Amino acid sequence: MAELSDQLLVVAILGYLAAMLGYAAEYSFGTRGAVARAAERELVGAGGPPVVLEKVAPPRTSDLSEKAGRIAVWLTVAAVVAHLATVLTRAFAAGRVPWGNMYEFVVTVGLVGAVTWTVLLWRRPAVRPLGLFVALAQVLLLGAAGMVLYTPVTPLVPALNSYWLVIHVSAAVTASGIFLVGFVASVLHLLRSGWEDGKTGFPYQLASRVPGADALERLAFRVHAFAFPIWTLAIMCGAIWAEAAWGRYWGWDPKEIWSFIAWVVYAGYLHARATPSVKRRTATWLAIAGWVTMMVNLFGVNLVISGLHSYAGV
Repeated sequence: MAELSDQLLVVAILGYLAAMLGYAAEYSFGTRGAVARAAERELVGAGGPPVVLEKVAPPRTSDLSEKAGRIAVWLTVAAVVAHLATVLTRAFAAGRVPWGNMYEFVVTVGLVGAVTWTVLLWRRPAVRPLGLFVALAQVLLLGAAGMVLYTPVTPLVPALNSYWLVIHVSAAVTASGIFLVGFVASVLHLLRSGWEDGKTGFPYQLASRVPGADALERLAFRVHAFAFPIWTLAIMCGAIWAEAAWGRYWGWDPKEIWSFIAWVVYAGYLHARATPSVKRRTATWLAIAGWVTMMVNLFGVNLVISGLHSYAGV
């Protein structure tokens, strides 16, 4: 089962890579939106400033690129199935939940992100151009897991042998995977905003064919708003587990500190998003900062900083 899980991981990576190529084909040769700028002077009092209006032509998609996009969707579904099988066979091989070390955690986070993206795509087919960037994130994440973080199947360390592993870590995995999709949408929102403001160079040109900036911003907000309570639950369950295992709810361990920092940053993002005086771009930068803190918590704390949560197994 362990060998099968390793082989299925390769299949999943190849599936996401093939899907990424399909999305790239549709992205490069499909929708062609012509943006024309028309400057009109709107008088506010005497001699008001010019107001720039955006006129976006309706998209035109060739049959070949449309077919490439549909194939990419089916390749994504196939990769998600292989990804799910990777996690399940790892669980059967270990005889436990498959997130007992950093390798298993990262693979499972990727699975949650892929499932989240698939559900979004099913409910909102218009977000399909984002598939290129989601698939790229999956290839990078699973590639790093397989080549850098891989750990053979081993029994749990005694400190993790608790039912709280199922509750606390599953909540953390779920929130992290959903935050991944929110991060992709947030980055594309900033790039698309720049593109709509007339910035046509790299990297803004990457967002020339994704949905509009407002639509991406709303998508990012909804994803983050859904994931934030789950992350809150993960921190609360972690504190309860810490009290049962170490006799205290909070001990300023590096993992605890960075989990709380991530919570504060995401809470700040949601608060800024709900404040009319705060620009949407400013709030989006907070969402991206939240993902950076998540990566510090995942990679920096586990690989560089030692503490009571040093269970990476790498």
